[in-house]
Amino acid sequence: MMLCEAIEQYILWRRAHGAKFATGSDILHHFLQYVDGNAACDAVSKKQVLTFLAGQGALTRNRENKYYALVGFWRHAISRGHATRSPLPSNEPKSPPRKPPYIYSHDELRRLFDPANVASSRRGAVQCDAITFRTLLILLYGAGLRFSEATALTLADVDPSENVLTIRATKFYKSRLVPIGPQLAAELANYMPLRRRCGLAQGNASFLLANPDGTRLASSTVQSAFDALRRIAGVRRTTGGRQTPRLHDLRHSFAVHNLTAWYRQGADVQRLLPALSTYLGHSDLEGTKVYLTMTPELLQQASLRFERYAGGRNA
Repeated sequence: MMLCEAIEQYILWRRAHGAKFATGSDILHHFLQYVDGNAACDAVSKKQVLTFLAGQGALTRNRENKYYALVGFWRHAISRGHATRSPLPSNEPKSPPRKPPYIYSHDELRRLFDPANVASSRRGAVQCDAITFRTLLILLYGAGLRFSEATALTLADVDPSENVLTIRATKFYKSRLVPIGPQLAAELANYMPLRRRCGLAQGNASFLLANPDGTRLASSTVQSAFDALRRIAGVRRTTGGRQTPRLHDLRHSFAVHNLTAWYRQGADVQRLLPALSTYLGHSDLEGTKVYLTMTPELLQQASLRFERYAGGRNA
C-alpha cells in the first residue's frame, strides 16, 4: 500500500474511534510534502523524518506534536502490515514540562466578575456587550466549560426548569448534560430578559451568548476583552513562574476549587473524580487527575486527609 493511502486509512480509523483528529490529520498531510506519498511506507528514511521534525534540537510543542502524530501512524501501519519498520528516531529528546495553568483566587474571580470592571473593559465595543461578556465568564467558571462549548450553546440547550445545560458533540464527538448550581442558574435567569431587551434572536437555534447581530462570539474578540479586563481588575501573573492568566484557566480553576472543597468536606475524592471527569467532558480519568497537583492549598488538603486516614481517624 502506498504511504498516502495508508495515512488516509489511519485518519479514517482514528475518526471512526471517536477522535476529531484535526491536528494529527494536518500534520500527516504536511508530512507528505517531505516524502513520496506514492512510495511504500518502508521507503521513508530516518533522514526524511528528521528533516520534517526540523533537526535534532530540543523538542518544542510543535515538534512534539509532529513526532507523536508519526508515532501513532507507524504503529498503526506496522500492525496492519503496511510497514515492517518505523523510521522514527529512537533518541528523540524530551520536551520541557508544560507550564501549569493559573488558578484564580476567589478574590480575583470577584474582581473579574465585577460588573463595573466588565463594563469598563467593553466601553465603546461594538461586538460582545458587557452583559454578554460577563455572563460568558461566569458560565466558563461556574460550569467549567470550554470556550467553544459555552459559545456554541443555543437557547434550546438551556433547560431552566431542571437547571441543566446540554453540551453537544464537542471535543471528543460526545454530548453531555451539565447540571448547574443555583448561583449560575440565577445568573442565566437574570440574563435572559436582558438579552431579549437587546433585541437578540429568540428562536431555539439562536446562540445563548451572541453579538448584537446574532452571530457567535469570536475568540479573538473575547480574548481582547479579557486582556483588558485583567488589566482593569489587577489580575496578573504571581511569583512562581506561572504564565499569564488565561481565559481557559477559568475552567481549570473550577476543577481545582471543587476538588479543594471536596477535601475540606471530607468527601471521597477518588470516588468523585470519575464524576468530575464526566462533568468536564474529559475522554479519560487521566485528564482530570492532573488537577490534583495544581495548588499548594489543594495539596495541603489532600495531605491532611491522608494524615487523618493514616492516623486511624475517619477519612
